[in-house]
Amino acid sequence: MSEGKRPWPVIVIASLYLLVGVVGFVAHFPELWARHPDAFAIEATELVGAISGVGLLMRQKWARWLALAWILFHVGLSLFHPIGELAVHAAFCAIIVWALFCAETSRWFRGPAAA
Repeated sequence: MSEGKRPWPVIVIASLYLLVGVVGFVAHFPELWARHPDAFAIEATELVGAISGVGLLMRQKWARWLALAWILFHVGLSLFHPIGELAVHAAFCAIIVWALFCAETSRWFRGPAAA
């Protein structure tokens, strides 16, 4: 793999985070406008997802950790929901951990080797 070429797992995960963040923000925006009590927290969470997606595409190391924190937050929230939702979030978490911390993506996030 070329040092400058984005690994496909990064592209997939970043795209999903961007999609979920932007679509979620737009979908929940009416709740913010209606001053729903949880709307600000929901919108902030959606923005964090989108920001981590952008950071991943820009090869920012902090974005991997933000993406991990974002999905772990959702796993934690799922503890209070039906077990199926917890299972889905836990499975996504495992896939995201593999995708963002496997050897190929870890090398890419470290950047080009020093000469």
